[in-house]
Amino acid sequence: MSQEIRSEISSICQVKLPVGETLNIKRNRLTPLGKAGDCKRRIGIVTGIHGDELEGQYVCYEVVRRIRERPECLVGTVDVYPAMNPMGIDSVTRGIPGFDLDMNRIFPGSRDGAMTEYVAHKIIEDLAGADLIVDIHASNIYLTEIPQIRINELHKDTLVPLARHMNVDFVWVHASSTVLESTLAYSLNSTGTPTLVVEAGVGMRITKGYCQQLADGLMNTMRALGIWQGEALSVREPIVADRADSVVFFNAPAAGIFVPEAGHWTMLEKGDKVGDIVNPLTGEILSEITTPEKGILFTIREYPVVDEGSLVGRLLKR
Repeated sequence: MSQEIRSEISSICQVKLPVGETLNIKRNRLTPLGKAGDCKRRIGIVTGIHGDELEGQYVCYEVVRRIRERPECLVGTVDVYPAMNPMGIDSVTRGIPGFDLDMNRIFPGSRDGAMTEYVAHKIIEDLAGADLIVDIHASNIYLTEIPQIRINELHKDTLVPLARHMNVDFVWVHASSTVLESTLAYSLNSTGTPTLVVEAGVGMRITKGYCQQLADGLMNTMRALGIWQGEALSVREPIVADRADSVVFFNAPAAGIFVPEAGHWTMLEKGDKVGDIVNPLTGEILSEITTPEKGILFTIREYPVVDEGSLVGRLLKR
C-alpha cells in the first residue's frame, strides 16, 4: 500500500481591507503520514511577491503535482506559497495595489506597523526556521532572464553549495553594497534561514521549459536535503560568477524599436551583433547593438520599445 500525504491548505495572514474584502495569503503544507513523517526537515517555495511575475505559478503547480504522483518519496515537509502578493497577481500589478509599494522592499516588517508591514512580518514569521527557502521571481515585461540564482556575497559560503543543486544555468554573486536590506531574502538570510533567489523567464508569461527546469532543480534540492527520496536527476552544473567585473551591462544608445538577432544564452565574441534599433517611420537602422566583451548573453531585451539608455542585455564575461 502506497504511503499517503497530508495536503493542508491554510492562511498564514488575513487582513480586512477597506472595500469589504480580505487579503488572504495561503500556504499548502505537504507532509507524509506515518513513520515517514518523522523527518523534521522543511523547504519553503515562495513566489508571487511581484504580481506581474508568473513563472513561479507553474513551478508551484509542477512541484505539487510531482509530490502527489509519488507520495511515497516524501519524507519531510514542503511548504508552497504560490501568491505572496495575491492582490498584485489578481490585478497583474507588480506592487501591492492601492499602496504604491514594492512588496519586496518592506521586509522584515513589523507586528505593530501599517498593514503592509504587518503582512511582511507574518510572512517572515511563517518562513523562519526552514532548512531552505526558494524565492522564485521572473523578470519584468521588458527583459528575459536565463534561469539563474542571485546571492549576496555575505552569504555565499552557505548558499552557493545549495544553489548547485537547483539546476540553474548561472549563479550570480552580488556585492553586498548592491543588495537591498529590505528584501525577503536578505531578511531571512541575515537571521539564519537560508534563502535562494531565483530569476527566470519574463514578466506576465509562463516559459514552460524554464519552469520544468526549475521544478527538476527543486526536486533535486529536496533530495539533497533529505526531504525527498525520488530518483536522482541529472542537473546542470551552474557557472558561478563572483567577481564584480563578471557581468557587463549594455544599453540602447538611441530611442526606437529593438529587433534582437543574437540567441539567448549563447557564446558571443566581442563585437558580435545582438540586434538593431530601428526607426519604423523612416525605415532607418538607428543603431547596431554589438557585444562590448566576449561572453554569454544571459539577459536580453524582450519588450521592443526602447528609450536612450534602456537596458538591452547583460553578458557574462568569459
